[in-house]
Amino acid sequence: MLVRSWDAARSEEEWQIWMDQGHDFGVLSANGLDGEAPVVVPTHFLLDNAIIWLHLAQDNPIFERILENSAVSFSVIDDYTFIPGNWRAAPGVNPSDGVPTSYYAAVVFQGTASIIDDDEAKAEILRRQLAHFQPEGNYAPMEVGVKPYGPMLKGIRGLRIDITSVKAKFKNDDHKPEDLADTVATGLRTRNGARDAGALAQLLRRRAEKSAE
Repeated sequence: MLVRSWDAARSEEEWQIWMDQGHDFGVLSANGLDGEAPVVVPTHFLLDNAIIWLHLAQDNPIFERILENSAVSFSVIDDYTFIPGNWRAAPGVNPSDGVPTSYYAAVVFQGTASIIDDDEAKAEILRRQLAHFQPEGNYAPMEVGVKPYGPMLKGIRGLRIDITSVKAKFKNDDHKPEDLADTVATGLRTRNGARDAGALAQLLRRRAEKSAE
């Protein structure tokens, strides 16, 4: 992922806060075998400091790739929307000559993956996932050998990804004049599309933080 100086997270805290705001679904990518294309898997996950935890079906083809090469990427993308060119046209330029772009927030982790096959270790991953995704409870205990979940453990494999590097990007035209931010913000409010509220929130947040510096 290309990150320009004006798009970069201003601190680790910025992307960590964004991740904590319910961004717990992403795409795991592993290298292909013998020149094949990479394998990608969309999945829920838990981020625990410098470790990503998740589980997948036992026969997921990504495990074969990880056994061959444990270096993986994990990507999380949200608050994205399309910005029409006419919103970005410079003063005095025909609006139809403006150049469109995309706004989005993204965090890409690089790490080393370890496969977990021990039943108790897999059960612990699931306990933690249930506590995170279903905090209201209303589910049976996750215990090895105990129905309903225990017998299902043989059908999954756990995955631990030790994070080695992080790239975070908040693409909102931060390097452009303030007038552009006003125009785009008005456009997003007026259009009010399915993804516009998240993009607007990031635009206004980054603008306010920049003004406060």
